Amino acid sequence: NGIFFCSHRFMKRRILVRNDSLVTEFLLAGLTDRPELQQPLFSLFLMIYIVTMVGNLGLVILIGLNSHLHTPMYYFLFNLSFIDLCYSSVFTPKMLMNFVSRENIISYVGCMTQLFFFLFFVISECYMLTSMAYDRYVAICNPLLYKVTMSHQVCSLLAIAAYTMGFAGASAHTGCMLRLTFCHVNVINHYLCDILPLLQLSCSSTYVNEVVVLIVVGINITVPSFTILISYVFILASILHIKSAQGRSKTFSTCSSHIVAISLFFGSAAFMYLKYSSPGSMEQGKVSSVFYTNVVPMLNPLIYSLRNKDVKIALRKVLIKIQRRNMF
Repeated sequence: NGIFFCSHRFMKRRILVRNDSLVTEFLLAGLTDRPELQQPLFSLFLMIYIVTMVGNLGLVILIGLNSHLHTPMYYFLFNLSFIDLCYSSVFTPKMLMNFVSRENIISYVGCMTQLFFFLFFVISECYMLTSMAYDRYVAICNPLLYKVTMSHQVCSLLAIAAYTMGFAGASAHTGCMLRLTFCHVNVINHYLCDILPLLQLSCSSTYVNEVVVLIVVGINITVPSFTILISYVFILASILHIKSAQGRSKTFSTCSSHIVAISLFFGSAAFMYLKYSSPGSMEQGKVSSVFYTNVVPMLNPLIYSLRNKDVKIALRKVLIKIQRRNMF
């Protein structure tokens, strides 16, 4: 273990000390460089990744196969699971490699590609969760107009808008990152290529990037947060007008899973960026970002399936069909 650790540090130093040429590859520092933690962390994150893949892929297949789940609510849940499925696959394989390899090198092109898709899926998830909040608002506050308001065309437009915002935000950040020059130091103090760790390595001015981060992140946090907040203010007001306690409980249960999901996603994301914003807090930021990048995509399918009767019924039907096929 000691030899491995020394060798690992030596390899980092060898790559770090270079001539004045431009950086063509980066080295991901990973979550930790403590050798005794590499194997346990590999096992832990491999398990999280498997659960994430099985859970989200299972929901995608389940919603696709069951016609009674082809409603606006499950249409957005289908897209959310698809995003989480892709989102986790952008960086987790490289993260797992870091735990078992002596050095985790990623090319400049590979790093920029990872950054783009990471941001694309993160921003898309923000707006998909916003669309789900709007769907719950219409269902609870305007139930008689629900089918008209949340038509197939409207749902498709909301989903396209979510992916469009993701593409626009990712393009803005990645485009600005491509204009930067990286030289001398090429060790990214993270387990993935993210905006702030990369900005710390630039040997050219990052002023434009910082302005873009302020504007784009501001829009992508303010707009979804404000929309979700307003939606749930109206939802809460409608629930309080219901006279029976049973009716209030039943109505609230239809959006409780979504409240848990948005709290986990936006709460952990905000906590991560608040940590990053203070000097010398990158190590703490890496640890807190694990929850945002790894745990939340794993929990989403569990939250929606364990607390949802329709999903349980659909799963039971699929299992019965499989059992009958095996019998005959």
